[in-house]
Amino acid sequence: MDHIEQLLKALADQNRLRIVGLLSHKDYCVCELAHVLKITQPSVSKHLKKLKSSGIIDSRQDGLWTSYFLSPLENKDNQKILSSITINLIKTPQVQKDISKAEKTSRDDLC
Repeated sequence: MDHIEQLLKALADQNRLRIVGLLSHKDYCVCELAHVLKITQPSVSKHLKKLKSSGIIDSRQDGLWTSYFLSPLENKDNQKILSSITINLIKTPQVQKDISKAEKTSRDDLC
């Protein structure tokens, strides 16, 4: 039960849910996420750190940028829960707006 609690705690924030919704669409860097969410880059980094420490996301170096993406979870139960959450997140008006805004931006212009 501890692994489910850890997953839910990591997702228990509107900005982190929006980040997960965005990352279920495609990979993004901190500056893109900050622009879409209208929060500071340090705030985005704190949210990403919490999501990364819970295993929900991972990152890779992508030229000058670090790209973040959803990571397959080791625990199958947690993976089912996260999949269900992301399917529903993508349907929310806020995440749909976020994705639309993200598609209209270029990381070259932001960072």
